[in-house]
Amino acid sequence: MFSLIDYTNPWLVGLGLNTILLSLAGIAPKKLLTPAGLFHAWLLAILIWGTLGCQGYAVVMFYFLVGSGVTRIGMAQKEAEGIAEKRSGARGPENVWGSALTGALCALGVGLINSGFFVPSPQYFEFSQYKFLVFNTSATLSTSPQSLLLLGYVASFSTKLADTTASEVGKAYGKSTFLITTFQPVPRGTEGAVSLEGTLAGIVASVAIAFVGWAVGLIDLLGVVWCVLAAFIATNIESVIGATLQSKYTWLTNEVVNIFNTLIGAIAAVLLAWTWISIIK
Repeated sequence: MFSLIDYTNPWLVGLGLNTILLSLAGIAPKKLLTPAGLFHAWLLAILIWGTLGCQGYAVVMFYFLVGSGVTRIGMAQKEAEGIAEKRSGARGPENVWGSALTGALCALGVGLINSGFFVPSPQYFEFSQYKFLVFNTSATLSTSPQSLLLLGYVASFSTKLADTTASEVGKAYGKSTFLITTFQPVPRGTEGAVSLEGTLAGIVASVAIAFVGWAVGLIDLLGVVWCVLAAFIATNIESVIGATLQSKYTWLTNEVVNIFNTLIGAIAAVLLAWTWISIIK
């Protein structure tokens, strides 16, 4: 039978699926994204589905839903104190790409390698008419560009969810907040401030999304460890940047800092994995 849709083409499936979700999000009473944010999230979602299929999509959707949820924790109190996210937490284009640019680049890299653009295509397994990469746990294959990019992809979102959760929980429930560079007490919401409550919540969040990446087959269990460690390293470096540099440079907005944060997380996870493999060889 003739069909207008090629169901084996992940790009067409991603286009159709995300167009439907975009329409539903547009009429939803509670907006998680601005109109422009919806369009950019649509582009991002098509890219992720087209390159990493439902596996990569599961990770980014988990980040978006949980991240949006924790942003609304204690919203009334945070708005009263003037430390809430703008637009009551609704994400705009700058938020979409500040959070997901690193992950999108990792996904694009995997997609280009899969297409054979750089090197011969890697091994695949079939699942629901789509082709996905196998993240092999052996020392040889774990250092392949595909495996490291997949690790970087999951680590970038693990880092961002840890950062978002730590910040929002800290602003809502942090009993004592300290500037990370001096450990002097500062008001909640101060750039570079950390709290025990926020830090623990961030670690839990990074573990949760890393396990999502493991559950869908993008990383192995050791990769979960690298993602969590990388997220902890990156979020603390991000706090140092917030405490020391952000107020000095107008171009260093929260969104730009988020890009650096996720990039550091992805690179840290890759370096941790690479170092470990070098040690055990």
